[in-house]
Amino acid sequence: MLGGAALWPSAARAKQSVMALVGLLSSAQLDDRQVRAIRQGLKDAGYIEGRNLAIKYRSADSRFDRLPALAADLVSDRVDAIVALSPSAAVAAKAATATIPIVFVAAAEPVRNGLVRSLSRPGGNLTGSADMPLELNAKRLEVLKDAFPRVRRIAVVWNPTNVLVYDAAGELRAAGPALGVELVFIEIRRREEFPAVFRQIEQSGADALSFLGDTTVLAPNTGDTIALAATNRLPAIYPYRRYVDAGGLLSYGSNIGDFFARAATTVDKVLKGAKPADLPVEQPTKFELVINLKTAKALDFTFPESFLVRADDVIE
Repeated sequence: MLGGAALWPSAARAKQSVMALVGLLSSAQLDDRQVRAIRQGLKDAGYIEGRNLAIKYRSADSRFDRLPALAADLVSDRVDAIVALSPSAAVAAKAATATIPIVFVAAAEPVRNGLVRSLSRPGGNLTGSADMPLELNAKRLEVLKDAFPRVRRIAVVWNPTNVLVYDAAGELRAAGPALGVELVFIEIRRREEFPAVFRQIEQSGADALSFLGDTTVLAPNTGDTIALAATNRLPAIYPYRRYVDAGGLLSYGSNIGDFFARAATTVDKVLKGAKPADLPVEQPTKFELVINLKTAKALDFTFPESFLVRADDVIE
């Protein structure tokens, strides 16, 4: 099995005050804001790139089949820790090493997906932060229905090649009838397929749009995803507020930016010798509803007053 020379090689390096080597592994294109948050967090913890820190970046560019080789590459480089920026990246990293510490960021259902034994006692060489997509995907449909009570058919854009979203799709299929809406699942496997997705949404007859969290569907380039809704003039809800900041209509979910800042704190701990097995997986404590009224006005959408007062933040 691939691995480091010792069980926790980072501890020895930290004690010797030599350069720490951290690998960033992403299934999509690297998001500059996420990378900056991690780098700033490490800087705040005393790590200066070129002095006592080096970072290796590996991105699969939404080609999930490349992840195992990229993870193995980081292991062969004997990095002191791997930061997995997506659930798929965490799975690939776990398969590549049982010794090098792995810190995953906003992983979907890490216990169910086999990343850790439990949230409180992860065991093994992985820890990090967990998002709660199964519960929140159904909740987003409810929020969308509250905002637009006349919605009857919702197009759900998802990537069926990502095995980690199958459970979420199943949850949504059960939630649709309870909300009185029909769900139409529209598949996208690679970013190059976006032009075809525009046509599929139009042909579906959907009157609203939602997204299953996946780095192909929700890539760092928010423009493509937002355009799916704007071009079809459909109300859409997103998992993260950065899409609303960029011009999307609604978002409901955890503040994912906090996850990346906290990841740096966890990396600092493992570089100083802490074992991931003993570091509880962090969970979101707050979920926020964000509304972009500027976008609503441009698309001639109006919200019930009772819905507007529920917003945690309104962009005007």
